[in-house]
Amino acid sequence: MLKCDLHVHTKYSRDGESSVEDIIRMAEKRGLDVIAITDHDTVGGAKYAQTIKTDIMVIPGVEISTKSGHLIALGITETIPAGLDFYETVDRAREMGAFLILPHPFHQFRHGVGTRLKDAIGAVDAVESFNSRYIIGSANKKAEKKAKKFKKPCVAGSDAHNARFVGYGVTVVDSEKDMQSIFDAISAGRVCIIGKMTPLKSYTGQSLKNTKRKIVRKVRHK
Repeated sequence: MLKCDLHVHTKYSRDGESSVEDIIRMAEKRGLDVIAITDHDTVGGAKYAQTIKTDIMVIPGVEISTKSGHLIALGITETIPAGLDFYETVDRAREMGAFLILPHPFHQFRHGVGTRLKDAIGAVDAVESFNSRYIIGSANKKAEKKAKKFKKPCVAGSDAHNARFVGYGVTVVDSEKDMQSIFDAISAGRVCIIGKMTPLKSYTGQSLKNTKRKIVRKVRHK
């Protein structure tokens, strides 16, 4: 049984706060077996993580910004352009052999694809039904309900943007410590979810920082 955090960000993300090294060290401290580094629209952090000596298995990935919201592609080390149609992004990721997860699908303020495309769940391999950054659990519950309707397995992710929160969303996978075996086990539903919520104060602070960064970027580009 492997303890996996399948949704983690590093400083390679625009809104990430921790180095790759700090993320990995915290994963070790929390007793995780596997983490997926899924920075926003870049595989730089995931590729760099492959050079660090650790017993933690690091699955490379990326959280892609499609026109309709975010999509996680695991198992790839090439970027896919942001801003494409959701289904075109899915097709490109499939061509690369990616395992696809729909993250926070029903969060209205965090690029949830499920709020815009009713059948998006049918296009992916798994649904993130526990995201530790959901302060109100209703969106997580809706994701679980919709996943069952489409007969898709559910996974968890911390969505950590700071090393402190790595391991707050864990998918326990009945699998060998091998990337394809993990993907196969998730597809077969040999998983269970363990999680706790990111503290409200921390989540709010991160949100305010992100808003400030966006405002600064807009001002610079005027």
